[in-house]
Parts: sequence; structure tokens; C-alpha cells
Amino acid sequence: MAQNKNRGALPMLKLTLPIAMEQFFRILVSSVDTMMLSSYSNEAVAAVGLVSQYVFFLTIIFSVIGTGCSIVLAQYLGAEKSNDELNHIAQAGAIMVFFISLLLTALVIFGTGWLLGRYQLEESVRHYAWQYFVIYGGCCCFFNAFSLLQGAILRSYGYTTEAMIVSIAANLTNVLGNALSLYGWFGLPVLGVPGVAGASGLAMLVSCILFFFFIRRRRDVIFHIHGITKVPREAFKLVLKVGVPTAGESLSYNVSQITVMAMISTLGTYAMSAQVYTMTILRFVFVAAIAIGQATQIKSGYFVGAHQNDVVYKKVFRYQLVATACSMIMIVIVNLIKNPVIGIFTKIPEVHALVSTLLLYSAYIEFGRSLNLIYIGGLKGSGDVRFPVLYGIFSNWTVQVLLSYILGIKCGLGLVGFWLGIGTDETTRGLVMLWRWKSRRWEKHRLVE
Repeated sequence: MAQNKNRGALPMLKLTLPIAMEQFFRILVSSVDTMMLSSYSNEAVAAVGLVSQYVFFLTIIFSVIGTGCSIVLAQYLGAEKSNDELNHIAQAGAIMVFFISLLLTALVIFGTGWLLGRYQLEESVRHYAWQYFVIYGGCCCFFNAFSLLQGAILRSYGYTTEAMIVSIAANLTNVLGNALSLYGWFGLPVLGVPGVAGASGLAMLVSCILFFFFIRRRRDVIFHIHGITKVPREAFKLVLKVGVPTAGESLSYNVSQITVMAMISTLGTYAMSAQVYTMTILRFVFVAAIAIGQATQIKSGYFVGAHQNDVVYKKVFRYQLVATACSMIMIVIVNLIKNPVIGIFTKIPEVHALVSTLLLYSAYIEFGRSLNLIYIGGLKGSGDVRFPVLYGIFSNWTVQVLLSYILGIKCGLGLVGFWLGIGTDETTRGLVMLWRWKSRRWEKHRLVE
């Protein structure tokens, strides 16, 4: 049997704080990346912002496996399954990640030119986008994939502090690599966007190595290669049963965001840059909600696996109130200090004005996002994954994309119209997920007996 720990009793703050610190540091470094690129070229910012959505698309594909492993492992740990059963889940994830990463590497390297041809882009933006995506999204795909899988496994056992340490080390590597690539320190050549992409890939390699070290160090984390060719078919099925629909909601959201960004690209480079800068700032706003949502998913798996449904039902409401309060407080603070903050990213008056306006409308988005992150986390952890996926797909396309098009393009509201469409999607979807949690229909979706 797995080592008997009452993981449901693990304090929420102990889970959440390292995740929040990890997310904050990752976002901070991402923001530094954006600022570094903005000093190099505004076209580079727009290019990386565009293809970063596709990098995230690849991340979503790997999260099918990582999230599936994490949810199954959390319920297995709550139900005190054997070490062999725990290891089979982790091994199934490793096998699937390996083959999918090879396939995606080939697709990115040979398909990026065609993909960028679907956009109306300035030639310099197109060139930078191709360089970044092929190097980081394609050549470094393998390291990104295994970093995500190992991190998901480690967090499912409650070791969020170790995951935070890995994230900090990897992101510091990224910043240093960017500085060497863009500023020509020590007489090195200025590599520009290819150097930035390579630095991101190196950070993922560092992440893989450190995760491997921490997993080996924690004796109760069951993940080893011995017997990997004898993984039962049921382990693959269970991971995919949870992972595919779970990631489907995120996948639909990301594809709808790509569609929205394509529409925004018709408004020009200033609009695209403003969108990138605003989203960069907002990541600091919802960092607490993301952390609480991830911790909610882990805790929900523990409690549901241990047949403690009444306990988790009440706790998730409290988690949501805290997350929403954090998001609302942060958006107010950001709007109070937004002028100097925006000035860090851009000196172009037109872009500055656009970002300033969008931040005012962001409270609408962040309220809904806080509901989504918590209740979807609770539903996923319980094993109820199909409902969030199906409703998410419906809402992403009939509310977010369609309404953004109507308000932003047809009604001539520009970026504000897109923002209102995104906010309506987040808020209405969040309220529906709240209803789903209150209905307690998730109780019949437990994965283990």
C-alpha cells in the first residue's frame, strides 16, 4: 500500500502559498521577458504575443496527460491505493507524453510557415513569430512536455513547495538567457528573438532535471521506470478518460482566444501590443485565484477519494470567496497605480491609452474568472469533467467569440468590445459552474471505489 498520509488534512495555505509564489514568479519573469523584448522591438512583442497562444495550445495538449495523472493520483492517494497502482498511472503519463511530444515537434517545425500565413501580419512580425515558435514550441517541445508531467505528479502528492523551487530556478535561467541574448553582455552577439526562444527552452531543460531530482528525493512519490513496458491498458484509459475532457475546456478556451487575437490583429500592431501588455499586467491580478483553483482541485481529489463529499462541498464555497476577494482587491490596486505600471511596458501614447482603458473593464473579467477557476477546479478534482467541457465549448464560441466579433468589429467598439465579450463569457460561465457545484451532481463521478 502507499504510505498512509491523511492528505485531505494538508492545510490549504500550505498547498496554495507555494503555488501562488510559483505563479507570481513565473508571471514576473514573463513580464520581464516582455519588457526586455519591448526594448528590442515592438514588432517582436506582437510576434511573441501571437505565437505564445500556440505555445499555450501545446501546453494544453500535454496537460491532457498531466492533469489526468494529477486528478487520478489525487483520488488514488485519498483512497490509499497501492504503490504499483500509483506508479502505473505515472508511467502511463510518461509513455504518452514521449510519443506526443515527438509528433508535435514535427508538426511545429514543418507547419509554422503555413500557420502564420493565415494572419494579416507585417513581414517583420511574421519573421519573429516563425523564429520563436519553431525554436521554443518545436525544438524544445520534449523538455516542456516532461516538465509539465513531472510537476503535475509532484503537486498531486502535495509537494507544491518543491514545484515552486523548480519554477523559480527555471525562470531565473530564462531571464539570464534573455539578457545575454538581447543585451550583448560580455561581448556576446545580440541574438534577438532566436536567443529568447532558446533561453526559454534551456529553462525547460533545467526544470526537467530539477523535477527528476525532487521526485527521486521524496520516497513517497511513486514514479520509476522499472516495468514501464508492462503498464496495464486500464491505466492509459483512466488518465485519458479524465484528461481529455478536462483539458478540452482549456483547449476550447485557448482556441477561442486565438480566434479573438486573429480578429484583433485586423485592428493593427498597436491593438495587438495593447492586448499583450494588458494580459501581462492582469496575470498578477488573478495569480491568487489560479493558485487557489489548483489547490482546490488537489484537495477535492483527496476528499472525494476518501468519501468525504460533505466536507469538500462546504470548503469549495469558502475557497471561492477568498479567491474572488483577492482578485477584486488586486484589480482595484492595479487601476490605482496603472499609469506608471503601463509606462514600464510602453512609451507609445496610443498603446498606453488602450491599455489604460482595458484595465478599467477588467474587473468584469476577473470576477467571472475567479468563479471559473475555483468551481471548475472542484469539479475536475471530483471527476466531474464532461459538464465543464461541454458548457465551456458552448460559452467560448457563442458568447466570447461571437459577442466579441459583434461588439468589437460590427459595432466598432474595438478592443473594448472584445473585452466585454470576454468578460461576459467568464462571468456567465462562472455562474453556471457555481450552479453545477451546488447541484452536487459531481458526486456520482468519483473515479475510484
